[in-house]
Amino acid sequence: MTLTSVQSLAIAGIVGLLSGTHTAIWGMYKDAVHEGFTFRRFTRSMVIGAGVAVLIQSVLHLALPAVHALAVLFGLAYAAKRGIVEVWKTFLRDEDQSKYFIPMQFSVRGIPVASRAARMSLGAAYVATIAGCLVAIARLDLSATLSPQLRAALAGLIAGVIVAVGGGWKDAPKEGFDAMKFLRSPAISLFYAILLSRLTESSLIIAVAAIGYERATAETYKTFCFPSKPRGKFTGKPVLHPQMLQRRIYFVPAYVAISLAAVVSLSLAAAP
Repeated sequence: MTLTSVQSLAIAGIVGLLSGTHTAIWGMYKDAVHEGFTFRRFTRSMVIGAGVAVLIQSVLHLALPAVHALAVLFGLAYAAKRGIVEVWKTFLRDEDQSKYFIPMQFSVRGIPVASRAARMSLGAAYVATIAGCLVAIARLDLSATLSPQLRAALAGLIAGVIVAVGGGWKDAPKEGFDAMKFLRSPAISLFYAILLSRLTESSLIIAVAAIGYERATAETYKTFCFPSKPRGKFTGKPVLHPQMLQRRIYFVPAYVAISLAAVVSLSLAAAP
């Protein structure tokens, strides 16, 4: 490996670490008052984020430390990390679901599937379906009739629908179907896809990075615009760790700093 490649992987690790820290903080901010704070749970997102970012960089060879490459990698790492953790929580992890209002394990009409073997089979089918959707998005680049802007818009919309369908399957049986909530993810991912189309021509990279930025935006809005409202999975559940209401505030400056860095990087890179 050349010195340049080692440096780019190190930079990628830092970007992934920051993206993982971002997800760890918003997750802790809402959940710790109900289930407590553990160092292992908090650092899990950071470690996974760093790992997936290094892997992504080793495959894509983004032009780090160029600002456009940093912006793209942040979105890619965010989406990859969230995807890995959600698949693990939904299909692989065995956990007492009684502490949740909305089950975190794969459920049918709000009732968790008890069989781990069944969940693993369903998880394999889910991953295959998502992979098929990503292949379809990648094939948009082969179209000679679609403009780059239209390809990016379609990639963003498809990515947003994937997120919305997954969220709706989990939440709607308990919370009811909310059309505005369902459409939020496609709208946000479309916005970011248009910005990202100025940084890369790859529809696949645009779609995945748009998912990352959509998740970061949506979770920031839900967490910090409504700090007293519990996450849907803990609706109606008691606050068992009230000390975290104060301690969680100490993490906010780091969250704001990472958010500003991501926004500034994306804005500078996408500027005309």
